[in-house]
Amino acid sequence: MTKTDLDAIRNEYPFTPKAIDMDGHLLGYLDEGPKDAPAILMLHGNPTWSFYYRKLILALRDRYRIIVPDHIGCGLSDKPQDYDYTLSNHIANLSRLVKSLGVTSVSLVVHDWGGAIGFGWAVENPEKVRSITIFNTAAFRSSKIPFRIWVCRAPLFGDVAVRGLNGFLGSAVKLAMATNKRDRFTHEVAAGYMAPYGSWEDRIAIHRFVQDIPLSAADVSYERLTRIEVGLAKFKEKTPCQIIWGMKDFCFTESYLERWLDFLPQAQVHKFQDAGHFVVEDAHERIIPLMESFLGSLSR
Repeated sequence: MTKTDLDAIRNEYPFTPKAIDMDGHLLGYLDEGPKDAPAILMLHGNPTWSFYYRKLILALRDRYRIIVPDHIGCGLSDKPQDYDYTLSNHIANLSRLVKSLGVTSVSLVVHDWGGAIGFGWAVENPEKVRSITIFNTAAFRSSKIPFRIWVCRAPLFGDVAVRGLNGFLGSAVKLAMATNKRDRFTHEVAAGYMAPYGSWEDRIAIHRFVQDIPLSAADVSYERLTRIEVGLAKFKEKTPCQIIWGMKDFCFTESYLERWLDFLPQAQVHKFQDAGHFVVEDAHERIIPLMESFLGSLSR
């Protein structure tokens, strides 16, 4: 992603990106707000990047230190072609970033793949988790995924559809927003989501994330996800938690929300009937006050 690309979306993404070396690959991230303020760690999913959280960052950065990494292969991070794009490696990168920034306590915010990655870090560092905000995601096992995602895992077809035709990103952006919210998807917003993924090489992580979905014990990341699922018990009852859910999600349906409440029964639940998978995009005006109230209650 070039400076020209960033300049083209400056009105939507007016931030100063930073980067850290991860064994020869640069991981891009945002670090916005006062460095001595309470920290919020926001983790995106696939096929988005830190751009997804831009409205929340702008609303909260005057009072909080907001850290938003782009996973390797995503957003402003490097996109190596020979990288091992697995859940364990994404978690390891996150751990190194948090440690390098000297952050000892965070309010964790997760969406999509950010759930498994974020909780993968959290179950190893429960003492650093001050609170949890969950947008449509999972960090536990499930064998159910939509057919349109499942077929993208197939050899050859998946390569052509995801990396060649940009079908996963293109369809996800259309399907992930609620139909009645698509007027928000202006040219500049579309450019923001698409900008980091302009070529076959740029879209490698989008495809690898799909291939790495742990559906059965035969999948590489299944064992790690199982350990994460078991570790969710560390946050049951005692950790302040809120779940903000887009009820029109084609992927993370209401059954996932109900499953979350098995693990985190103390969670405050906010259902948005008119929002989809990109719930923050669809409903950020209503989500921001919820975030302000929830985060403010931690101090009180």
